[in-house]
Amino acid sequence: MFRPLANVCCVACFIFAWLVAGVSTGHADDRPNILWISCEDISPNLGCYGDPHAITPNLDQLAKQGVRFNRAFTPAGVCAVVRSGVITGMYPPSIGSQHMRNRIIPPPDVKAFSELLRGGGYFCTNRSKTDYQFESTESMWDRQGTKHSDWRDRTDPDQPFFSVVNFTVSHESQVRHGDQRHAEVIKTIGKANQHDPDQCADTMPAYFPDTPAARKDWAWYHDNITLMDKMVGDLLRRLDDDGLTENTLVVFWSDHGMGLPRGKRWIYDTGTLVPMIMRWPNKLDAQKVRNDLVTMIDLAPTMLSVAGIDVPRNMHGRVLIGKAAESEPSYLFFHRDRMDEVYELQRAARDRRWKYIRNYEPEKTYAQRLDYMDAMPTMQDWRRLHAEGKLTGGQKNWFAVPKEIEELYDTEKDPWELTNLAQLPQYAKRLARMRSATETWQEEIGDMGLIPEAVMMEEMKPGGDTPRSEPPVISVADARVSMRCPTEGSSIVYQTKEGPQWSHWKLYVKSFDDPGVPIQAKACRLGFDESKVVSISRSAN
Repeated sequence: MFRPLANVCCVACFIFAWLVAGVSTGHADDRPNILWISCEDISPNLGCYGDPHAITPNLDQLAKQGVRFNRAFTPAGVCAVVRSGVITGMYPPSIGSQHMRNRIIPPPDVKAFSELLRGGGYFCTNRSKTDYQFESTESMWDRQGTKHSDWRDRTDPDQPFFSVVNFTVSHESQVRHGDQRHAEVIKTIGKANQHDPDQCADTMPAYFPDTPAARKDWAWYHDNITLMDKMVGDLLRRLDDDGLTENTLVVFWSDHGMGLPRGKRWIYDTGTLVPMIMRWPNKLDAQKVRNDLVTMIDLAPTMLSVAGIDVPRNMHGRVLIGKAAESEPSYLFFHRDRMDEVYELQRAARDRRWKYIRNYEPEKTYAQRLDYMDAMPTMQDWRRLHAEGKLTGGQKNWFAVPKEIEELYDTEKDPWELTNLAQLPQYAKRLARMRSATETWQEEIGDMGLIPEAVMMEEMKPGGDTPRSEPPVISVADARVSMRCPTEGSSIVYQTKEGPQWSHWKLYVKSFDDPGVPIQAKACRLGFDESKVVSISRSAN
């Protein structure tokens, strides 16, 4: 659900969430624990989604115990761009993070939703990928990286937690990781679970060249998913061993679609349709299937809502579950911008059946060369067969020059999106409706896609210099410690020293009793360099 941008309201909502709704109740069973299991670069090629070659018993069981979402999409087809939207709850073109691999400065009212959960009393951990198009800050997580034990690092076992575990074994790079590395994959999953390239070939995308290399890539992609599923099972058993299953909302999702040609980086369904499963015992019905339109932008407001924290007005998604669940939108929206060294500009809309795409640079072929993508054997065969004039049917579409300005697909009849219906008169009204909806969405979010990237970045970082938050000011009065930072949009984290070592960084929410020990603090804002550390030394009273 689109929430109009309103900076004053956003800041007020943020402060209110911290000071009122965000106060921890002290009992973990009053609010759910939340465990995110994210993976990389897969479409819904799981057994629970009907893939005949999938060997995914743990995720299939999770789906039986919870809710499977059949129409869950990412707003773009590449990891860092999508993750910038997931962590902020905002469409990337609205904050300038639409280009792959840049370092932006979001507006001052934009916060990582994990920080809002922290302010609301949750213990927040991330293992370990960030990739948000801006650096992770100390205010976002209680624990970040690999040197922690997720929720087990809590000092108070009754404190609710939000833990993220990212599995990278299904990443695009692991499809082409070589025979030696893949032998290790097979050893881990078992020879009996290895996928035979010829037996899997019947489900390859219709636009793939049917070559031994393409069949091998498809089989290895499935092997990697089986390995990832095993890791999911190990993690869920750890949760169960700790007696936390019954009061933990588990969310499984992928950061975009399959890491194979015309999947990853693209806004066709192969690049944006992803698996998503939620399990929350006694709160969500088991063995339920939802067919409504869902975007990963919905995750942030949904997590805040179930945690009892107000959803900031600048978030673009809707609440999916719980008492505050919101209705399905008419459309989801998508974007494609610079991908590594290749510039492109597309916007799209989708309802439950139809996909509309607008190409703003039709003079560019879909098949622009991109070094990382071109390392995939399937991609190399596809280019070779095109050069030899041996492609047929939909295999040829990707090399068309120029592109059509608009594309329209009936995804029920044409799931691979190969037959463009945009020029057919019987679809003119539908085309006009979806074009208008896309343009309205662009206006509502303040789409920055038409601003040249160099101009946008110069506005954020004049002269290429990253600004730094000013140091916080620490005050002690009436046995209370308070802090403030002059930099708009900055948060404050602090440490105390009650022995030989400093504590972990804590998020400053409101004034607290003077502990009578040394205190140091620093300010951080998304996209800024953090401030210098300031400190006060106090002897015990």
